[in-house]
Amino acid sequence: MFDVAIVGLGAMGSASAWHLAQRGRRVIGFDRFHPPHQLGSSVGKTRIIREAYWESPFYVPIVRRAYELWDELEKKSGKHLLTRTGGLVLGDPSGPLVSGAVKSAGAHGVPFEELDSAAVRRRYPAFKPRDGLTGIVEPRAGVLIPEDSIGAMLAQAASHGAELHYDEPVDSWAPDGEGFVLKTAKGTWHATQIVLSAGAWMATELPGIKLPLSVARQLLFWVEPAGGRAMFAADRFPIWLWDTDDGRAFYGFPDFGDGPKVARHHGGPETTAETVRREVRPDESNEVMEFLQWAMPDHFGPVISSGVCMYTNTPDEHFLIDWHPERKGALIVSPCSGHGFKFSPAIGEAVADLIEGKKPRVALDPFKFRKG
Repeated sequence: MFDVAIVGLGAMGSASAWHLAQRGRRVIGFDRFHPPHQLGSSVGKTRIIREAYWESPFYVPIVRRAYELWDELEKKSGKHLLTRTGGLVLGDPSGPLVSGAVKSAGAHGVPFEELDSAAVRRRYPAFKPRDGLTGIVEPRAGVLIPEDSIGAMLAQAASHGAELHYDEPVDSWAPDGEGFVLKTAKGTWHATQIVLSAGAWMATELPGIKLPLSVARQLLFWVEPAGGRAMFAADRFPIWLWDTDDGRAFYGFPDFGDGPKVARHHGGPETTAETVRREVRPDESNEVMEFLQWAMPDHFGPVISSGVCMYTNTPDEHFLIDWHPERKGALIVSPCSGHGFKFSPAIGEAVADLIEGKKPRVALDPFKFRKG
């Protein structure tokens, strides 16, 4: 009998396995593939971490704890996982990104600098915002390497005794006496408690409850700078988010060797984890390239490569972290609406607290189960 079984070993599952095993819990984890992989949500070579969190001020204490734990993981693993590039949020001053970033920064004393459009153009010559926009610059924002991060967390879990089963999807799980029985094609397993962190697969494969989740297919593009890559090096170019006049949001990264990465945040077509189309047609880059033509004209050439990830979205686009309402001892973790990766070590720590019956170090009340 294991203390905890974890179903899904992406960002949240690997972080939970790390923290639980580190505390001496007997952990068994399962993933249908071999993480880190490119088939779920924790993909794409780079992920943003930022502190002036425009989505809501209640995320700021969680991301601050995550910064501490990313540093701890780097020391324990010996891997470089986080590069601080600084961050730029750009848009109308009354729009959700800029006003939300200012609100979160003010609520928690996050240092930031406010720039008008001309100042943005001077500091970051690649950007060409129209007059009247505002840029919020925060110094601690940066870039995480998702695949290496998941690998480091799983290695830490294994070093503390976690039993990790890769390429072994869980076919079923159910209450069984004082715990749960899990069945795979390779065997039957028993655990006192269970953590359900299967990301996009949670939308269709969670018995006993219908979660209000939808899965979106999101596209990622790496582009070739027309004037050379020096301008986009990580020591001089920030991570960025741009709130457009028509309500869309785009984001991007410096060049880490594959070309600068650009994508639209949300807006992808609905799909499922089983049916998502993983090939990207040439014409599917049109939206991003049209945005770049007016946002950063004269700086980008052709698309070098592309990729697909999945957002598992809740109706309000916040997280869902709560006990299963019908299965005592089953903890639902990971539908994070496309912006959860940066928080994963702090969420994993909170999961360990919940499993042990303790009050989590960070507040999770906004992420409780809600209908509709």
